[in-house]
Amino acid sequence: MWIASGTWDDVTVGYWLTKYTLGMTLKILFRPRAWGVKNVPRRGPVIVASNHLSFSDHFFGPLPVPRKVVFLGKSEYFTGRGLNGLISKIFFTTVGVIPLDRGGGAASERAIMTGLRVLADGQVLGIYPEGTRSPDGRLYRGKTGVARLAIESGAPVVPCAMIDTFQFQPPGTLWPNPRFRPGVRFGEPLDFSRYHGQEADGQLLRTITDEVMQAIAKLSGQEYVDVDARRAKDELTAGGQGGKENGDLGNVDGVGGTA
Repeated sequence: MWIASGTWDDVTVGYWLTKYTLGMTLKILFRPRAWGVKNVPRRGPVIVASNHLSFSDHFFGPLPVPRKVVFLGKSEYFTGRGLNGLISKIFFTTVGVIPLDRGGGAASERAIMTGLRVLADGQVLGIYPEGTRSPDGRLYRGKTGVARLAIESGAPVVPCAMIDTFQFQPPGTLWPNPRFRPGVRFGEPLDFSRYHGQEADGQLLRTITDEVMQAIAKLSGQEYVDVDARRAKDELTAGGQGGKENGDLGNVDGVGGTA
């Protein structure tokens, strides 16, 4: 099990300054709701595993948590050129996003290792086990990276459900719909530390991942679909019902992402 060296207040000034100023603005404009924040441990490594419905998830999910939440995000957010590229890099760095290559294979392994380093530092790692945003508001099969992270780090997994963000800012839209109030609900921590050393057991990884996804479904009230979200998105796109969304993390096996 990893020994935590950091605590909830071991964070950057820039992160909290941005969270406070942006957070106050979001609270005034959109009146976001939050339930179960006390379920997020105040110290030590924690994995917050959330459904992913909207670009806005990355803002409203961590907003009520009194700790810095680190996400893994696509590297394109950090490599843009010109003024817009610079602004993007500064913003995502400030809010705690770590750049990530979205390719599969070795890139997926690097994502796991990066996540484990975050947890080894005693921090909160935010991930979206579905690997991409839901194309239709339903909850899709989780990728087993969340289970591997939990087993190898010994960190508890806090299931998290974004509420009404799909209606608040549907996929492909820029402006939010103020008729809907975004919300986030945190469930009780799930402890999988008893399986330490069994991260190579594929069936166990699937069982743990399914347990996490069922916990998220219970919190969100979403219909669960035992299909890969990217496959569903591709099928909708092919049928002319959807499109590519910014912020997807390619084939990374369930290890985080930005909104």
